[in-house]
Amino acid sequence: MNAVQYAQSNRIVELMRRPAEQRGAEWVKDALQQAVLLELATLPPYLCGMWSINATSQNPVLRTLRTIVFDEMSHLGIACNLLTTVGGSPRLADEVLVPKYPGPLPGGVRPELTVFLSGLTTYSVEMYAGIEEPDHPLPLPAPATHTSIGAFYTAILNVLCDHSELITGQRQVTRDMEHHGSGNSLVELKTLDAVKSAITVIKEQGEGTSASPENPFPNEAGSGELAHYYAFRKVLRGHELIVPPLPPDKWDFPTFPMGVVPEGGWPRTGPAAPPTEVVTLLDQVNRTYSEMLALLEQTWQQEDPNQAADFLDAAVTKMAKLRAPSRELMKRALPDDSGKNYGPEFRYTAS
Repeated sequence: MNAVQYAQSNRIVELMRRPAEQRGAEWVKDALQQAVLLELATLPPYLCGMWSINATSQNPVLRTLRTIVFDEMSHLGIACNLLTTVGGSPRLADEVLVPKYPGPLPGGVRPELTVFLSGLTTYSVEMYAGIEEPDHPLPLPAPATHTSIGAFYTAILNVLCDHSELITGQRQVTRDMEHHGSGNSLVELKTLDAVKSAITVIKEQGEGTSASPENPFPNEAGSGELAHYYAFRKVLRGHELIVPPLPPDKWDFPTFPMGVVPEGGWPRTGPAAPPTEVVTLLDQVNRTYSEMLALLEQTWQQEDPNQAADFLDAAVTKMAKLRAPSRELMKRALPDDSGKNYGPEFRYTAS
């Protein structure tokens, strides 16, 4: 890990340690860039779990994951709008900044957690729940000693409440998600009230409220939809009730047994080197993912809303192209007789 990577690895913790009087315009821009990276970091592991389910669209676990993935995509867009409204520009196409797997969450949030890419297992769902865990899950335990995503967003909102003059409404990207499948619509964040609403959506969809585990902003399943943390706990609880008990990498519905992607990705040389067709698929996913990130970064650089919408549409198209090669990888066995298969690496590669 070089000096820049080391500084990034603990950036949120450092920002949270700053006294209130040192939290101004540059603090909030720095914090919101970290928020963008946090939202991005959730997508590859959740997508791997979702794509590994080889069942119909009516499968309840698949539907839960699909809803959460679309929520997280919109949270990424909201975080980008928050950053541009205070005069920043999201950085997403950066080899140093893009989250790597396995590894920690950006900025030192939940340092005990290692985020990895694999198919759907009880271990991966436990990890998903760990990402979304609030400081005080219901029923209330002892006070948490770490920084959660929700606590970080609360700190950001407190600064913006004290410095509402930072909210300029520039370079805002809009998208009506009711006509694009699922997720939260992206709206302009030009006022403090709009910013408060946006941050509340991110926090409460992920963690619930202090009084209820329900998601107060359901967008697909309707009323009764759980916040992400509790939805993942429900998936685990349902698995525990299966009789007879199943191993941690088996479910009562078919899945592709994607193994855990090792540090640095699947080895390209030596006795464990994959066949040429697997390398081609791995490179295809990495290239498409990188192009998607570059398009997203450019989306929030546009002054013309129509041009921004065009870049966003292109990014969404790139993301849709990740699914087929990723699932094809999940059908290809690893050469180690482990019974596990390949899967996407989600590695950023500069063009």
